[in-house]
Amino acid sequence: MPEALIRPLPDTAFTPEQTAAYDRKIARDGRVTNMQRTLLHSVPSFDAYIGWYDLRDIVVPVFGERAIWIFCHTISAGTDCLICSTFFRRLLIDAGLSPETYEPSETERLLESLGRTFVAGGHGVDPATWSALRAGYTDEQLVALVSFGGLMVANNLFNNLLNPPLDEYLHDYRKPASVDA
Repeated sequence: MPEALIRPLPDTAFTPEQTAAYDRKIARDGRVTNMQRTLLHSVPSFDAYIGWYDLRDIVVPVFGERAIWIFCHTISAGTDCLICSTFFRRLLIDAGLSPETYEPSETERLLESLGRTFVAGGHGVDPATWSALRAGYTDEQLVALVSFGGLMVANNLFNNLLNPPLDEYLHDYRKPASVDA
């Protein structure tokens, strides 16, 4: 992996504002990743990207946790984001699923299709996919899902551009070189 263009901020370098943002994230999720420590160089940037978690808390009860993990993995693998695709590989593997061979439910198939649209630049949602989503979900739910997917892409781009180091707890979940996502 290429060298990080901006290193994650160590605890010893935090300003009071950065400490407060860090402490909020620890209280919420118990962990601050290398990507998030990199974002802490700019607390408004950190706060914007942490909004992903707020949308996650909205879409998971609607679509299901596994479906959302698959949606995020589809986007992250499609953008070739090492950190995010490995993070979602970990969730899938720890749930007993092979990211390469699981059998998706109908909802998961729809979210995979929509996720591929994000990777293809956001143009041309498959009409059958969109029709099925429209039939099963409200405008509010679909706006939250698309916004969540957009923030997933933003996370991927941030990681791909600045190359924060892969967190140690993810190392064993990296995709084998010979396996396609």
